[in-house]
Amino acid sequence: MSSPPVHTLALILAAGKGTRMRSAHPKVMLDLGGEPMLAHVLAAAGAVVDSLRVIHGPNMPEVVALAEAAGASLACQATQLGTGDAVRAALPLPDGVDRVLVLSGDVPLLEPAMLERFMEAVPGDAVGVMTTTLEAPTGFGRILRDEDGALAAIVEEKDATPAQRALQEINAGIYVLPAEPLPRWLKAITADNAQGEFYLTDLIAVARAAGVPCVAVPEADSASLRGANTRAQLAALEATLQTRRRDQLMAAGVTLRAPESVTLRGHVEAGQDCIIDVGCVFEGKVVLGQNVKVGAHCVIKDAELQDGVQVAPLTHIEGAVVGPEAQLGPFARLREGTVLGRGTRIGNFVETKKTTLGDYSKANHLAYLGDATLGQRVNVGAGTITCNYDGIGKHPTVLGNDVFVGSNSTLVAPLTVGEGAFLGAGSTITKDVDAETLAVGRGRQRSISGWQSPKARAQRGKEED
Repeated sequence: MSSPPVHTLALILAAGKGTRMRSAHPKVMLDLGGEPMLAHVLAAAGAVVDSLRVIHGPNMPEVVALAEAAGASLACQATQLGTGDAVRAALPLPDGVDRVLVLSGDVPLLEPAMLERFMEAVPGDAVGVMTTTLEAPTGFGRILRDEDGALAAIVEEKDATPAQRALQEINAGIYVLPAEPLPRWLKAITADNAQGEFYLTDLIAVARAAGVPCVAVPEADSASLRGANTRAQLAALEATLQTRRRDQLMAAGVTLRAPESVTLRGHVEAGQDCIIDVGCVFEGKVVLGQNVKVGAHCVIKDAELQDGVQVAPLTHIEGAVVGPEAQLGPFARLREGTVLGRGTRIGNFVETKKTTLGDYSKANHLAYLGDATLGQRVNVGAGTITCNYDGIGKHPTVLGNDVFVGSNSTLVAPLTVGEGAFLGAGSTITKDVDAETLAVGRGRQRSISGWQSPKARAQRGKEED
């Protein structure tokens, strides 16, 4: 007969103000790899537990909003009186909870597999503490073991003796606790210590006195257990996270020309044989097909680049879907809502927004296309703009298949140009154009013989004087 499923609740401590960060935002909301630190912890915990609860401080609407978006329940720690007080603020626990996993919102590099290993190593009725070993353990609570090697206690550094401070096994601040006795145990701890706080670590002594086994589970990956209390520590976490993400990308078959220069602020999914050059930044969710080549110093955010796309240097792409074999840049800007078909070309100093280009259409030089729909094989000449905004609202421009737009044309929306039409260079087009029609909208040229520039006339006057 199988045992009933165990319901585990993750309590994430996120009430600290983080004054050493010198920020107007709560510490756990500071950015790491494109997301708040707390978002990383919520994601890791959410992958291995049944429910989430975030303990926040007063007046932390950002923390509350992020927690609610992740499906977490909330508890407020009114005063900052230590980790034991923070967990006590989470009471009462929801009905049906069997175990509680305690995490810190400023320890963002945890991996789900690490948390799974930890919880599996702790019997269901026991107290578990994750530990790691540091060569320089200054600032951390030390793990005390008895003569049999079992966990005896955790002593905070300020309360430790010189001999205890010499120990290198430290408390990682991650616990798994049985839910049923937890409220009673929290009532039993006191603030009789150097900091005058309620330490969650004091539960070890309380649990042992109750005959409950306490287990210290070592974790070799100490880099993933680091927190951040200063901007310098946050930068160190960023470096570790970036290295991890780059390694994952290269393992998937992507070539990074200069790995240390590529920044990944989000999730990048890439097919085989992609090549990314120096200095590129990826943000949000980016999907690269196979054989995509991204030139130097490009910024790509929330975009999909399908098989064989080539992006020349210094191109910015945001919120766009780029079809197979398209060519972009250099110095191109694709803004949100851009959809490009197969074999399209967006060249240097071309900007698009909420615009669709059909297969093999192109705008190679110095153009702006906004709120436009282009059919297949459309050619947009240099200097062309769609005048889509009248000061109040946006208006569409529609160009049918095989339309040719001459250089330096102004297309005043709303406007529809039929298939195969030809718009003469230098035209301002304000009315719809029928299919297979030439449209020219220019001022008439005049040639004035004998004309002299003001400078020439002034010089002539001086000579006559």
